[in-house]
Amino acid sequence: MSETDTARSVTGEDEVVDLCRELIQIDTSNYGDHSGPGERKAAEYVAEKLAEVGLDPQIFESHPGRASTVARIEGEDPSRPALLIHGHTDVVPANADDWTHHPFSGEVADGCVWGRGAVDMKDMDAMTLAVVRDRLRSGRKPPRDIVLAFLADEEAGGTYGAKHLVRNHPDLFEGVTEAISEVGGFSFTVSEQRRLYLIQTAEKGMHWMKLTVAGTAGHGSMIHRDNAITELSEAVARLGRHKFPVRVTKTTRAFLDELGDAFGTELDPEDMESTLAKLGGIAKLIGATLSNTANPTQLGAGYKVNVIPGEATAHVDGRFLPGHEEEFLADLDRILGPKVRREDVHADKAVETTFDGALVAAMQSALLAEDPTAKAVPYMLSGGTDAKSFDDLGIRGFGFVPLKLPPELDFAGMFHGVDERVPVEGLQFGVRVLDRFIDAS
Repeated sequence: MSETDTARSVTGEDEVVDLCRELIQIDTSNYGDHSGPGERKAAEYVAEKLAEVGLDPQIFESHPGRASTVARIEGEDPSRPALLIHGHTDVVPANADDWTHHPFSGEVADGCVWGRGAVDMKDMDAMTLAVVRDRLRSGRKPPRDIVLAFLADEEAGGTYGAKHLVRNHPDLFEGVTEAISEVGGFSFTVSEQRRLYLIQTAEKGMHWMKLTVAGTAGHGSMIHRDNAITELSEAVARLGRHKFPVRVTKTTRAFLDELGDAFGTELDPEDMESTLAKLGGIAKLIGATLSNTANPTQLGAGYKVNVIPGEATAHVDGRFLPGHEEEFLADLDRILGPKVRREDVHADKAVETTFDGALVAAMQSALLAEDPTAKAVPYMLSGGTDAKSFDDLGIRGFGFVPLKLPPELDFAGMFHGVDERVPVEGLQFGVRVLDRFIDAS
């Protein structure tokens, strides 16, 4: 057998684990500035893997070291609207001392690939590469053009990745009308007869905020009625303890209806404790989509124990439901009070699309072909993804990273958590489903 024949005989399922491991081993930690290693090495790795199978990938560097890779695959019918498959190559930082296996080792243990990015989202990057490489090696064109984008900086809002490309190189996405990416397509086992696969059709918007209170500086030994720290602390405590009202969006209503059907009971969104108790590890994901949220995350003030500072600051991670941004901001100002100055550090819109059409049908058919108990259902993501940026180009986005997961695995806890890992069988399942999905889309 020739070397070429050997290469052709390698399937996507054969190489997806190694691709995932090698991507994890490239440290792309994103600290929210340019102090990390950047994504250039990962961008070059992806470009090399795509070039090996005949594509002509381009690397776009928005800032030294902050690089994304884009390529287009010609389809059988180029007149059809194109599909975008996008993933990010950056990851949040990890402290190796906290992990069972080193977060950048890509170690395979207990049937899983371990490491930072294993589920967020180098698993999808690897699955996409594996499917594309397999199809191109065997000469199988997709039905329509596919644009591949492996992006920088998603974990800090996408300024140096998706946003940069959308603003400066929109021509790369010419003709694209739909997209798939992260935090969707994973399984939730209801019973042996039914597994729900949660497809992300909506995501909350964000206001990352800096709160500032100005007070009167003075000596720490004096009686002081205008203490910035006291005022800010009270405001932050009010905000952190505030329970925002339940607001059921179209997506969440559809998810609850599907969940109720699966469990054989009607679910009341106003009484979610009993509902969330049935959801195991995904309860955190779903619970955060029932209302706006605002979580204090940082505090800062002072420089010496006996000096009352003239200013105190806090940072808050705020998320709002689609259609409820104005209500959210009004609530914030009421809770914080007039002495707190609020300014955005980073803000982005909420997005929501309907759960219908040929692309959704392709997801369902591809899942069902590999799992006879599968049913695709829509849900909302409490966080945000690069789908927000591509929405600016009119691209309809879905979260679809197909993974058949063991019921006991705390999948939601893997995102930005310790001991992040993805099952080997899940990766291989995802390759098969994505391959079928491309044919059906």
